[in-house]
Amino acid sequence: MSGDWNTKYGTRRVRHDPPTLEEAIFAAVGITDDVEAQAEIASALMGLPYEDVLAEVKKTARVSARTGIATRVIAGEQGAQRSVVVERRAVRRFAIDKRTGT
Repeated sequence: MSGDWNTKYGTRRVRHDPPTLEEAIFAAVGITDDVEAQAEIASALMGLPYEDVLAEVKKTARVSARTGIATRVIAGEQGAQRSVVVERRAVRRFAIDKRTGT
């Protein structure tokens, strides 16, 4: 989709590309932590049915929960925003042979 208008320098065109579903979900995740609200925001951005977007948002939430990495934005004293990445590592437990103790 494109828009044309006339200026004193001639005709100007602007290309309009709607966001992809992944981009809309990424934007919604940055706004709120609630899955239903994320689906509502992404469906409004895309113009898609809520139920279809909700399924994709739940898939994305499941994958991000499995990786254990979260990014939070914190406002400092002067209002400057800082990003903090929180990574949770899986604890590895080794089986110990009870007979030998090793």
